[in-house]
Amino acid sequence: MLWPLITLLATVAATLAVGWTVDQALQRISAGHPEAPVWALLRRCRIPLQLAVASALLLAINPLKRIFHLTEDEGSRHLVMLLLLASLGWLTVRVVAAVLEALLRRYEAVTDDPSRVQRVRTQISMLRRVVSAVIVVVTLAVMLLTFSTMRTIGASLLASAGLIGIVAGIAAQSTLGNFFAGLQIAFGDTVRIGDTVVVDGQQGTVEEITLSYLVVRLWDYRRLIVPVSYFVNKPFENWTRRDPGLLAAVLLHLDHSTPVDELRTALHTRLQQHPLWDGQEWALNVTDTTPSTIVVRATMTARTPDDAAQLRFDIREHLIAHLRDEHPHALPRLRTTEG
Repeated sequence: MLWPLITLLATVAATLAVGWTVDQALQRISAGHPEAPVWALLRRCRIPLQLAVASALLLAINPLKRIFHLTEDEGSRHLVMLLLLASLGWLTVRVVAAVLEALLRRYEAVTDDPSRVQRVRTQISMLRRVVSAVIVVVTLAVMLLTFSTMRTIGASLLASAGLIGIVAGIAAQSTLGNFFAGLQIAFGDTVRIGDTVVVDGQQGTVEEITLSYLVVRLWDYRRLIVPVSYFVNKPFENWTRRDPGLLAAVLLHLDHSTPVDELRTALHTRLQQHPLWDGQEWALNVTDTTPSTIVVRATMTARTPDDAAQLRFDIREHLIAHLRDEHPHALPRLRTTEG
């Protein structure tokens, strides 16, 4: 009884020692190579590594059988084997996630184009989820194959794989559609994390993309959850797909006596002093008339959708204030005639 207990304690001590040694080695390598973030990220793999080492040592020496008086048929080795397979799958997921995140950080450090960074971040995020899902499925499949009864059932299932495939395809049509839609979004560059989109009249910023749904943060901080298949099957607006810049427009209904040329000069003067105008385009035109008013549209460009919205608010206030102070007769009035 004493020797198996000592063996078990030695296994625990060896597991902790291996985890500490690997963690210290990764920490020193990371300190010596700060330009390579993968070494620091690999430190997150310490727990699954220790579980894999512990289960491998237990599988080799198997002291549990002698401590708890288990027989070989009671499944002690099988339980340890399942633990080893699960910990190896977990370790693989952590390693893949660390490598992909390190690649993203390196790309962000050498790229100045925000749109490219958003595209690569979206692709790596989707790739990590796909690879993790594949690893989990493979790990579960290998764990199930360790059961002798499952191997027998598996042989019978293979004989009817055609029928099962048809049934599963019909049952999982929506799920598979979202899965492939998520891959199409990630690598088709139609929408990315950080893009400003309009979905069913709701404007927001893409906050998260998964294999089944997409999260849009609206202007009032609500979250709109949309299936990824929506962005493949239905039209939507993406304001930042190619260029984050946007054309802002302000509509004013004014009196026919409005001095349009002077208003145009006032707009240009204000834009030249405004920090949100990118200096690219601006215009002021009369776009329509009614029996009582004219419709004046002022347009100007900004670097981002948020800047365009704020610039639109400021310009509208400035033009109305200018007309109120300088030309109050230009503001729309309700005319009445005495008969």
